[in-house]
Amino acid sequence: MTWQERYIERFYDRTRGWRDGGEIWFELLSSYIPRGASILEIGAGPSNDTSRFLASLGPLHGLDPDTDVRSNDALASASVLQGERFPFEDASFDACVSNYVVEHLADPLTHMREVRRVLRPGGHYVFRCPNRLHYVALGSSMTPHWVHVRLSNRLRNLHEAHDPYPTHYRMNTRSAVRRLCGTSGLSIVRLDMVEGEPWYGRSSRVLFLLFTAYERLVSSTPLLAGLRANIFAVLRRPGDGTASRTGVSVPV
Repeated sequence: MTWQERYIERFYDRTRGWRDGGEIWFELLSSYIPRGASILEIGAGPSNDTSRFLASLGPLHGLDPDTDVRSNDALASASVLQGERFPFEDASFDACVSNYVVEHLADPLTHMREVRRVLRPGGHYVFRCPNRLHYVALGSSMTPHWVHVRLSNRLRNLHEAHDPYPTHYRMNTRSAVRRLCGTSGLSIVRLDMVEGEPWYGRSSRVLFLLFTAYERLVSSTPLLAGLRANIFAVLRRPGDGTASRTGVSVPV
């Protein structure tokens, strides 16, 4: 067993009630996407666990600017995004999903308007993304992309992962999500702030312990929720004749 595995087992023991971000993510998806729903995964990419989970809920269609999406084995259909408009008719899907995608958007308002357009009335958009106010995203936003390429996978102790994509962080705070919802016509069902295991500390025991201390601190009180690593969001296209509202529930 590696030291990383030992530390995860010691500090993030599931038998003592710890729930990792992936588990919370899948529970969120299953809570808001009914069985048999027609689903669009935006930024689906190649085969991955989220796509396979979504495909277990209903027919899954993938959209991505990278042609690697065509190799995703969970998709009923794969489309390559060219330009800003999604290649689908209005009200085509019961749900849309993005998994660590919105931080890469140069124009999040157009993205949100397209999501609303392709959603059926009452449909949900579920996504998770980094929180720009967390130390990882702050460091990323203050450094050039070549630094991300050199350090990202090394800090996570990943040797075969793809290089990180360029980031913009224009939709990566709770206030930014609220503002974009108000402009695009989507309503907020919930915005959860989640701090998971310190994956960016897996290259060093010292970093791991420092980041674990940070996780314990920001998870200890809702007053520090805004400094947690991830935003888990559920948005909704209002039903016909229903006004859009942006009330927010932030469970702790």
